Amino acid sequence: MPADNRDRSYMPDVAAGGDQRGITLDRVGIRDLHLPVRILQKAGGEARVVGVFDATVELPHHERGTHMSRFVEVLGPWSKKRISQIEMREILAELVAVFDAPAAYLSMGFKYFLDKITPVSRLACQLDYDCWFDAKMVGEEFCFAVEVQVPVMTVCPCSLEISEGGAHSQRAVVSAAVGTEVGVVVWLEDLIPLLERQGSYEVFPVLKREDEKHVTEKAFANPKFVEDVVRDSILALQALPGVKWYEVTCISQESIHNHNAYAYASGGEGIWSLR
Repeated sequence: MPADNRDRSYMPDVAAGGDQRGITLDRVGIRDLHLPVRILQKAGGEARVVGVFDATVELPHHERGTHMSRFVEVLGPWSKKRISQIEMREILAELVAVFDAPAAYLSMGFKYFLDKITPVSRLACQLDYDCWFDAKMVGEEFCFAVEVQVPVMTVCPCSLEISEGGAHSQRAVVSAAVGTEVGVVVWLEDLIPLLERQGSYEVFPVLKREDEKHVTEKAFANPKFVEDVVRDSILALQALPGVKWYEVTCISQESIHNHNAYAYASGGEGIWSLR
């Protein structure tokens, strides 16, 4: 066999090679990187959460690929540190510099727990919510958004109106993304309860009999379609100071159908795709 005379110390950088297809890729990077981090609480403390990071950059048409390990190298040192709007901007600035990229995007998803008190028995409990911090940097422009998914209860107004006894009710999920002016903080402790109030009634992880009676009666006194939930949520979001844009979705997990009901609307200036 012929001798292999290649220099084994030389490792070609294939990703750094040029590309002739003329197609810019909007986002290239990594998804679902898990890191323990801390986030600020409205009361002044910090909550420990597991952040699930998506980090991407724009890849110009003349570059074949990016270096995926660099994303982890940038994000890794933030483990166990605080992440807020300020830190998201710092991370994006570093990504833009490391990749010499025209634009960079960063999303951090996490579970957030809020204390709740049952309405009659006054039991203390906690409910978990899926939340995200989303940010982008295009040139010198920085944008930040908060996104939450909030479970609520809905009672169908039509069913209530046409039925002699009862109506169908179910759990629904209100999802809202809120883009804010730079420096404006929309606290999760404010945003989540605001959206909970837009359903027929809020949900709880534990209910005693007296609580269940209260929740049922309150919900049936406040029937709402998914359309009502979205419209009422938008009116509530529009009243928040510093909100530039919003997206609101309500998905009702129908109890009498094998499909879900859905409504969506958005508004404001400077809205951008989060995913």
